[in-house]
Amino acid sequence: MAKSAIHILSTPQDRALEASRQVALVVGASLVVALCARITIPLMPLTPVPLTVQNLGVLLVGLMLGSRRGFAALALYLAEGAVGLPVFNPTGPGGIAQLFGPTGGFLMVYPLVAFLAGYVFERGDKTFIRAAIGGLLAEILLFAGGLTWLLVYTHSLARAAYLGLYWFLAAEVIKVMFAAAIATRWQRSAARR
Repeated sequence: MAKSAIHILSTPQDRALEASRQVALVVGASLVVALCARITIPLMPLTPVPLTVQNLGVLLVGLMLGSRRGFAALALYLAEGAVGLPVFNPTGPGGIAQLFGPTGGFLMVYPLVAFLAGYVFERGDKTFIRAAIGGLLAEILLFAGGLTWLLVYTHSLARAAYLGLYWFLAAEVIKVMFAAAIATRWQRSAARR
């Protein structure tokens, strides 16, 4: 949608303004995820992986901005964190070390998670069911990345699932449904304008 809008704008100033708007959306979305990361409940000593609202932010960015801008926002988010900006959840070491810690697998797939959620939602009617399916598929990808990384740490699939899956299933389903409801309502209100 954004690409076609830029092509039909008539003046270079209009195109520059639209490009600036797109950049602002991507930067703003990365900051939304950073704010969501601050809402964290540590689950130590049960697991080094905290319960966080960050995943909800990732889903919202993908569903609301779409696949490409969602991917860009989360790639920017990872770059911000890797250079030391305080965007990751505060229970970890921060900086690039966070990407190599217990939550690194979850973090590293965030751009793909946002892309997948947005991609599914972009295809067809913008319904709650489509948004929820996109969110659930994105969560499967998220946990595949996170558990694979934890498997490297623990050398045990059962231990990786204990640390990175069981404690989070109910909360993640709630996050998917909440993100789907918000994205669907947002799409409807945007369509009315």
